[in-house]
Amino acid sequence: MTRRSLVAALAALLVAPAAASAAPALKIDVVSNRADLISAGDALVAIGVPDGVDPATIQVTDDGRDVTDAFAQRANGRFEGLVTGLDLGANELRATADGADPASVTIANHPNGGPVLSGPQIQPWVCTNGSSDPQCDAPATYRYEYKSSLDGQLHEYDRDNPPSDVADTTTQTGATVPFIIRIETGYQDRDQYQIATLFRPDQPWEPWAPQPQFNHKLLITHGASCGIDRQSGTAPSVTGDTVIGDSPTVALGAGFAVMSTALNNAGHNCNLVTQAESMIMAKERLVEQYGEIRYTIGTGCSGGSLTQQQVANAYPGIYQGILPACSFPDAWSTGQQLSAYNLIRRYVEDPAKWAPGVAWDPLSIAAVEGHPNHVNSIVFDSVYWTDLGVPDDGCAGVPDDQVYDAETNPGGVRCTLADLMINVFGPRAPQNFAGIPLDNVGVQWGLEALRKGQITPAQFVDLNEKTGGLDVDAQWQPQRTEADATTLRRAYRSGAINTANNLDRVAIIDLRGPDPGAFHDAYRSWAIRARLEREHGTFANQVIWFGQAPLIGDPRWATEALLTMDRWLEAVDADATDRPLPAKIVADRPPDVRDRCSQIPGLEQVGAVCENEQLQTRYGTPATVAGESIATDTNKCALKPLRRADYYPLVFTSDQWSRLQRVFPTGVCDWSRPGPEQQGAVPWQTYQEADGTVIYGGRALGG
Repeated sequence: MTRRSLVAALAALLVAPAAASAAPALKIDVVSNRADLISAGDALVAIGVPDGVDPATIQVTDDGRDVTDAFAQRANGRFEGLVTGLDLGANELRATADGADPASVTIANHPNGGPVLSGPQIQPWVCTNGSSDPQCDAPATYRYEYKSSLDGQLHEYDRDNPPSDVADTTTQTGATVPFIIRIETGYQDRDQYQIATLFRPDQPWEPWAPQPQFNHKLLITHGASCGIDRQSGTAPSVTGDTVIGDSPTVALGAGFAVMSTALNNAGHNCNLVTQAESMIMAKERLVEQYGEIRYTIGTGCSGGSLTQQQVANAYPGIYQGILPACSFPDAWSTGQQLSAYNLIRRYVEDPAKWAPGVAWDPLSIAAVEGHPNHVNSIVFDSVYWTDLGVPDDGCAGVPDDQVYDAETNPGGVRCTLADLMINVFGPRAPQNFAGIPLDNVGVQWGLEALRKGQITPAQFVDLNEKTGGLDVDAQWQPQRTEADATTLRRAYRSGAINTANNLDRVAIIDLRGPDPGAFHDAYRSWAIRARLEREHGTFANQVIWFGQAPLIGDPRWATEALLTMDRWLEAVDADATDRPLPAKIVADRPPDVRDRCSQIPGLEQVGAVCENEQLQTRYGTPATVAGESIATDTNKCALKPLRRADYYPLVFTSDQWSRLQRVFPTGVCDWSRPGPEQQGAVPWQTYQEADGTVIYGGRALGG
C-alpha cells in the first residue's frame, strides 16, 4: 500500500464514525410529569420524530414489552401515547425507528396511593371513603353541574333529563359551549382529589385532542387553617366558596380546569411535603386525562395562602402564579410567633402567680406583643398552638386511647405537626420524637417597648426572667426553648421555614385587608415582601392589594386578581427571550398591575403600599418588638454578649442586671446576622430512597 493510499484509508476510518453519528435522533418527552415522579402505572409520553423519519417505523418498548400500539400521530401534531401497565419502580422506555438513533428514558413509577417523594407514610391512617384498600384507592366518579340562564347559579345536571335553562359561555379559545361542568372525584396519596372542567357529555375528550373549550390553564383551590388529620378527607370546592367567591366558576367559564386535593387543604394537612406531593400527583392525572397545562394559578385564604407560598418556594414550578389572601408565609415561622404568644400569655394573664409586685396593664401587654389587641394572641394560641405543638390533644383518625400521653401512653400517637413531618425533621434523641424547629434562647421580650418607655426596666427583667420555654411535649419549663442544629437545618432546607429564596419564580398578587385582631396579622404580606427583597434585591414579582374588608381586602378582588394574574402569565408565557424566569416575571408584569389600596379612615398609618399613601394597619409580633425584622423567619437567633452599654441611657439596678445575666448566660439576640443554620430551601427534595426507605431531612432531586 502506498503512503497516499494508507493516509486515505485512515481518513476513511476516522470519518466513518462521524458519518454514522450524524443520523437524526429520536427524543422521548414524558409529558404528564417528571419522569422520576410518575404514579399510578401510566404516563403520557411524546416521541420527537426528526424530519425524514417515517413514524410508521417507530417501535416503543417498556422494559422490552412492546407498547407501540399506545402511540399514534395525534391531532396536536405529536406522535404521542398513554403508556399503561408500568411496573412499580424503574421502567426503561425505549424508542427506535428506521434511519434514526434510538432514545430511552427511565420512568420511576410509584403507587397511586403514594408515596412519591414524601417518604414512609404516617400511620395510623383511616380511609373514610369506604375503600377496603389500605391506601384508600377507589375508582374515579363523575358528576355534572350546569350554570342556569335563569338565576346564574350552579345546579345539578341530569344527563338523562337535560334541563332547558343551561347557559352558554364563550371560553378564551373562542369556543361557545353550554355551561356544563364535569367534576371528577378520585383518590391518590390516600386522599381525595377533584378536577372540574367545562365538558360536553356527548363528545369525546382525549389528552391529545381535548374538547375545544379547554384553554390548557389550571386553577388550584385550597382550604384554610392548619391541621394534622390522620384520615382521608374532602378536597376543597372546585366551584367557589365564601372567601375566593365565584372565581373558580369564572375560571371554568373561561376554559380553565380547576383542581383541588384534600392534602393541599392545610386545615386537614399542614405538612408542606404531602401538600406538594398531592398536587404533583393530581396534576399528572389531569394531564394524562385532559391534556397539557400552559400554567397553573393557586388561590386561597389563610391556610390556603400558607400552602401556596411554602409549596411555591420549596417546589418551584408547581405554580406559575399565586393569589394568597389573609396571608401566611408558612407554618413554622408562624410557629415561632405561636410559641411566643403561648409563653407570654402564661405570664401576663396570671400576674398574682408570675408577676407579684410588677404591674401589667393592657397597654404594656400590647407593647410587648406588638399588637394593640391581646385577644389576637388569645385566639391564635387557643386555635392553633394545640395542633402545632401539643402532642396529647388528639387528631382526627386516631382513637383517644391511642393518643400519646407522657404518663399513661408514652408510645401513643403524637398529634403534632412536627411528628406529622418526622420524615423532614427526623427523630431526636432520647425519645425519638420529631425535632421541633422553635427556639427563644437570647430573645429579649419587650426590648423595643423598653427603649420607647412603654414598659419599665422592672417589667422587662421580670418578663424575660419568668416566661421560660417549652419542652418537647409543649409543657412549660423555666429554661428557654432550644432547637437543635439538625432540626433547624432541615427546617430551612425543606422550605418548612420559607425564606422566599425560590419565590421569585412565581408571580404573586397578595390580597390583604386590615388586621382585625383575630390572628390573621396584616404584617405577614410585608413579611413575604421583606424576605423577597432580602433574597433577590427586589420584590417586583409581588404586588399587594390592600382593601377595606377584614382579611381579604375586597370580596370582589378574588375574581379580578385571577383575571389579572392570567394577563400577567400570558405575557410571561409568550416571552421568547432567553432571560431567566424571574426576570421574565418582573419584565412582563403589565404596567397596570401594581400595589393598590382603598381608603380606610381612622386607622393608624404605618406604611404605604400605594402611591397615594393611603392607610393600612400593619402591626408586629413579640419577635419584632424583641428586635427581629419584619421578615420574621429567624427561628433561632445569633447571639452577642449581654452589655450594659447596649441599653443606654436606660439604667438597671445591680439586682436587675444580675437577673438578666442569669436569664441570658450565653448572650442575647444579634438580629443583624442570620441565625444559626438559616438558609434557603433546596428545591425539589425527596424523603425516600428508591426502595422506599426514609431519607430524614431530604435529598435534592434537582429541578
